[in-house]
Formats: sequence, structure tokens, C-alpha cells
Amino acid sequence: MRLPYALTTPLRTHRLVIRTMTAADVDDLHAYQSLPAVCAYVPYEPRTRDEVAAKIATWSHATTLAGEGDYWQLAVERAEDPGHVIGDLHFTIKSTANATAEIGWVLNPDHGGRGYMTEAARALLGIAFDEIGVHRVAAILDPRNTPSIALCERLGMRREAHFVEDLWFKGAWGDTMIYALLERDWGPSSRPRAADGEARRPSPSDRRR
Repeated sequence: MRLPYALTTPLRTHRLVIRTMTAADVDDLHAYQSLPAVCAYVPYEPRTRDEVAAKIATWSHATTLAGEGDYWQLAVERAEDPGHVIGDLHFTIKSTANATAEIGWVLNPDHGGRGYMTEAARALLGIAFDEIGVHRVAAILDPRNTPSIALCERLGMRREAHFVEDLWFKGAWGDTMIYALLERDWGPSSRPRAADGEARRPSPSDRRR
């Protein structure tokens, strides 16, 4: 893999801007990370505003991927509404020896059904495969999270595993589903498209989501 890799400028897609978080994002993130429905299939319980602020204070400094365990927690905003976060993307290097990574996402339900997170995740996969040189990217999901499963399938990810009651999750035994995509599956039809409609290569610049 081509590491270290720093996200020094926002990543722009047809409708979105994907960027490092700042303290100004606290209220937008708290608006959806405090909702029980949003937190049902992620590791954390609904967060207070102070908890969100503390997370962002850490995430805002995670800009460079240099080795295993390094991650990005990125804000997603609409290009037509700058400064207002509608969701967040997680990306982490799982193994440098095996060139593997993991991706995850959370979207404010007020903005669901418009394909925003598919567009954002596809752009991030473009960086993973085209710029960093990752071999395999996985998404680890709760099988009850049908919107995320549908998103994985729209991205062209394959279902690789369904583990039954493999972890204690929020007071009960829970299942885990794994989807993944290989670099060789990342064809021209998968790559993000720029606002002008031309294919564009992005320029360098707690388990379950």
C-alpha cells in the first residue's frame, strides 16, 4: 500500500463534500447520533452533545493513514448546503501486510433515500483502491440493518459471511454479517463521477458501524 496517505483537502463528488470534522460540526452530528433508531446497529448508545464534542476533538486530528489501526472519521455534507453535516464515514487500515481496510457509515435519517451515502462511500473506495492501493475493503454489519446491506450491494460488495450470535451486543447475542470488495472488482462503472459528469480519479490529498 502507498502509505502514509493524508487527506489534506476535501473530497468532492457530484453532490457532496467529504472532509475532516471540526468543532463546528458538533450540533449536526449530535442531531442524529443522539437518536435511538440511528444507534440501534452501531456499537455506541445515543450520545450526549458533550460526548459528540469529545469524539470530534479526537477525530479532527486523525487525518493521516500511516499504518494498522489508523483511521479517518469524515464528515459528509451536501455541496449545496456547505457547513451542515448529514452523515459520517469511517475508514480504517486493518492490515498493512494484507493490504486490507474496513469502511462504515452513519447517515442522518432526514437525508435518507437520496443515495448520498452510496455516493460518499463510492468516493472513499476510490481513494482506497486507486490512491492507497488497498487490496480488500470490508464492511461489518448487523444483519438487521437492511439499509446498510442494500448500500453494500449497490457498491458492488459481495456477501462473504454471516456469523450467528458471535458477539454480545447491547444486552443480547447478536449476529455479524460481512460484505467485501476486492481491488480487481473496482471497475470503471464503480468509480465516482465528478460534477461535470466525467470520470474522475480522486486527488491525493468500534467494529460495527
